[in-house]
Amino acid sequence: MSIRIIQGPHAQSPDTEVLRHLQQRANAAGRTLELCPCGCLPELIDQIRATEADSTEFMLLDLGDLAYQAKIHPEAGLDGALDELSTPYVEVHEESGAELDHPAGFHHAPIATVIIHGDIGSSYHIGLGIALRQLSLQQAA
Repeated sequence: MSIRIIQGPHAQSPDTEVLRHLQQRANAAGRTLELCPCGCLPELIDQIRATEADSTEFMLLDLGDLAYQAKIHPEAGLDGALDELSTPYVEVHEESGAELDHPAGFHHAPIATVIIHGDIGSSYHIGLGIALRQLSLQQAA
């Protein structure tokens, strides 16, 4: 696989049409796309750590409704998992205020943070565009 979407729960998840279109865009660029839905913060952290053990080349990180939990429970280890990550990633959000605040000394920040208020599908499209562009540049180098 080359691109993994790690997705926390949402009150309104991207619809299947959006996800199908994302898959088509990735396939047209010669990449695969895997959606990894997570129902809780520990599961999301485990999925982030799993990207190191497989062939993930890029990650889209959508905390969804777990953004608040991540902020009030830093001891859960999300910052540590992201800081240890060698895979480039983009954060995608559907509302402002959900983006992560990385602590001082944080080494592995996202390439970009995409927030389209009220439209997670557009955030995914923009995030995937960034991922495909970055992978194309890496392949050309």
